[in-house]
Amino acid sequence: MGPSHAAGGTTVLELRGELDILAVSVLSDRLDDLTGLQGADLLLDVRAVTFIDCAGLSLLSRARYRTRQRGGRLRLTGVTRGGSVARLLRMTGLTGSFEVVSDEGGAEEPAAGAAGPAEVTDGAGTAVA
Repeated sequence: MGPSHAAGGTTVLELRGELDILAVSVLSDRLDDLTGLQGADLLLDVRAVTFIDCAGLSLLSRARYRTRQRGGRLRLTGVTRGGSVARLLRMTGLTGSFEVVSDEGGAEEPAAGAAGPAEVTDGAGTAVA
């Protein structure tokens, strides 16, 4: 199943588990397809990412670059203070490089969940490949 399209044409992808070199090898083609669209509006929900390494950060950076090159927009949500994504963005000095939006409910809580390979799900929580 493909990603969900929210009001206004925003494509929402939920990333879960470990965003490492193994997960990147699975996710990169899917993100390349989405970021290859002219004017794409992507919202990546990273609240359930339990681990991210430089390969995962590279995946996010590439998606941001490809989206901008085609006149689109990429935002991150679920970036929690003390979470793995926020920590890596701070350590690499890339905090201001990504547009980060808050959850609809206000303050964000730390992500929870079992570690494992990252997966992409649609807005209903169904895994997409």
